[in-house]
Amino acid sequence: MEKQRRVVITGVGMVSPLGTGNEKTWNSLLEGRSGISRITHFDPEGLPCQIAAEVKDFNLDDFIEIKEQKKMDRFIHLGLAAATLAMEDSGLKVTDKNAARIGVIAGAGIGGLASIEKYTEIINTKGHRRVSPFFIPMTIINLTAGQISIRFGVKGPNSAVATACATGTHAIGDAFKLIQRGAADAMICGGSEAVITPLGIAGFASMKALSTRNDAPEKASRPFDVDRDGFVMGEGSGILVLEEMEHAMNRGARIYAEIVGYGLNADAYHITSPAPNGEGATACMGYALTDAGLKPEAVDYINAHGTSTNYGDEIETTAIKNVFGEHAYKLCVSSTKSMIGHLLGASGGVEGAICALSIFNGIVPPTINLDTPDPECDLDYVPHKARKLDINIAMSNSFGFGGTNGCIILKKFDRS
Repeated sequence: MEKQRRVVITGVGMVSPLGTGNEKTWNSLLEGRSGISRITHFDPEGLPCQIAAEVKDFNLDDFIEIKEQKKMDRFIHLGLAAATLAMEDSGLKVTDKNAARIGVIAGAGIGGLASIEKYTEIINTKGHRRVSPFFIPMTIINLTAGQISIRFGVKGPNSAVATACATGTHAIGDAFKLIQRGAADAMICGGSEAVITPLGIAGFASMKALSTRNDAPEKASRPFDVDRDGFVMGEGSGILVLEEMEHAMNRGARIYAEIVGYGLNADAYHITSPAPNGEGATACMGYALTDAGLKPEAVDYINAHGTSTNYGDEIETTAIKNVFGEHAYKLCVSSTKSMIGHLLGASGGVEGAICALSIFNGIVPPTINLDTPDPECDLDYVPHKARKLDINIAMSNSFGFGGTNGCIILKKFDRS
């Protein structure tokens, strides 16, 4: 049997509520800063939830020419910016010779909601002739991948993922498998999202999924805390550059970590609630471990889905204990959503990037606002302060509406 190709991470690009660029986001995570504040994208007065994790320092002109900007919704702007940062970080050069061996998988959970809202108002007030000819390509989910491929001239596998909150993780996992089986030598992959809009906030608020701690935004996202009252909407993008190991080493690339396992499955239970006792999440983590050829005891750190919802955090804790047994109490488990909110389709991309940086730098970001741990959530969630840790194996979890689950496993890179 032919040996499977090894896949490594050589580029990281993050645009998050903590800043544009890897350094800003990473340093703020380690300092335990919150990127959550009162909504400024529109006037939220009258809505039950008036807070979100907005990207505040993003200068569109730094990444996209003015004449091209109007062809894209904000979620594409953010995704293209993160991809540009990831490619710059990787140093990967696209040529006529290698373009067909480099691909893109990038997605979103919802897509161009802001543009849909805008042009719905326009058609209702000014008529159909005022609808932009770019309306469709600025809103459909695959245009992040399309615009990335156009920007860099990559002609390999090109696809989009739309699996709610598991989107970014599924994009990375699918890209990993394409390289592993020889269909590509490098992939640009991850997710983006930008739905902090009146309709987006109202929709999630009507489900009573969002925190209403409007008077203390920085304290609102509090995964695993007994006083959590819902998630906080975030926006941004996380994009990785993956390469086949020899391809990366032959060009002298810096390698952050290796991807060694991927699991995905469905709860087949409910449109929004996770399956009882964490059955789906338990199986998904187990599939990833089997794919990686690892025993549960090998894992050092889990970047949890950890959204700050009452049921979700408890169920994920149960699932981790189902998979890891007594080792669950020896793990570091943290939720970076406590600082950046829930980026929906972008969350898995950003959290995969965070796992890679955690392994590379030997440090675990904290879970902030964990003041009074829920008795049902009794693991080591790295409260308040980052922790130095020699991480050999890290896991990133993403669980989405519709019961769709994703899990990737990263490993410290070792040439042998």
